[in-house]
Amino acid sequence: MTKSIKDIDKNYVMNTYNRYDLEIVEGMGVNCYDVDGKEYIDLSSGIGVNSLGFCDMGWVASVTQQVCKLNHTSNLFYSQPCALLAKAICERTGCKKVFFANSGAEANEGAVKLARKYSFDKYGKGRDKIITLVNSFHGRTITTLAATGQDVFHNYFFPFTEGFKYAKANDFKSVEKLIDESVCAVMMELVQGEGGVIALDKEFVTSVAGLCNKKDVLLIVDEVQTGVGRTGKFLASEHFNIKPDITTLAKGLGGGLPIGAVLAGEKCADTLGFSMHGTTFGGNPIVCAGANYVLARIDDDFLFSVEQKGEYFKEKLEEIEEIESVSGLGLMLGLKLKSKISSDVVKEGIKKGIIMLTAKEKVRLLPPLVITYDEIDKAVSMIKSILEN
Repeated sequence: MTKSIKDIDKNYVMNTYNRYDLEIVEGMGVNCYDVDGKEYIDLSSGIGVNSLGFCDMGWVASVTQQVCKLNHTSNLFYSQPCALLAKAICERTGCKKVFFANSGAEANEGAVKLARKYSFDKYGKGRDKIITLVNSFHGRTITTLAATGQDVFHNYFFPFTEGFKYAKANDFKSVEKLIDESVCAVMMELVQGEGGVIALDKEFVTSVAGLCNKKDVLLIVDEVQTGVGRTGKFLASEHFNIKPDITTLAKGLGGGLPIGAVLAGEKCADTLGFSMHGTTFGGNPIVCAGANYVLARIDDDFLFSVEQKGEYFKEKLEEIEEIESVSGLGLMLGLKLKSKISSDVVKEGIKKGIIMLTAKEKVRLLPPLVITYDEIDKAVSMIKSILEN
């Protein structure tokens, strides 16, 4: 660790992150290196962002070519990378229109606006409430914090945006009870990431989707962490056989650059008109060039490999005595431990050369989607050695 960089960071960067004592200076694929040249196997992918790992050469070439051609243009003009990305996403998902933003939180804010505008146009004022789930996480802006169903985040920043109700996950009656004439949408993660890597029950999800359709309440699925192949399908909603009215993406879509996306289905594709929503950097040509490469790489064969590797990883982890259970889908895994404390395990992992995350009381793994079976075996061996000490 470079002491000068650590000191500069502490002196000039707001202390909002409990950083580990690690300065990453370069990386390639699943591996990265600190200032002393020590190698780490990365099972975090920047919290699900580096979908193709560090510095994938095809991704680098696509981004570099665009950097040398056009770095930015206002959304008052057309841009080829933006238009092609929108087309690719629509054709891949079956959605009708896309709005590009800069982050998951911003995408979720856009989804809230879209749902409320749809309901206002059709039913008038007063039908603006959105049901989210207890233990959910939708972002850190004032509105997405309000949407987040965790009390631990509901502090300090009062007053929050109004208009959210919280139902119990996997409790259909809880949702059914809250849906009344004031509700315009239900918003949920199909795998609650920050909430502990917990996949929702399929019966619950399909029941909620059916109820929403019956009552013309829009179904919003937050796929900021689960989307773009993370679960072994391009969208996690494919596992549940549902077609949300609105889907949000971010993280892995850009392959390492900041992007968010609001995907609109048939019902609300044309709901937002001129000047009703916007963002300066959304659809940036460089970011979209990177995202176009990511989408081209993540084809059906790639997705099948993610699903297979996820199952293999899970099976190997379940053989470790200290691991009580493994939750999640694809390469989005949560390890419930029998006696160890997850934060201590992650700290020990840094010392041993493996980067992991936490989610509530669990160890969370979000490896790059390009991780190989040999790298999975190496990671499992390292995790086992940490948990057995």
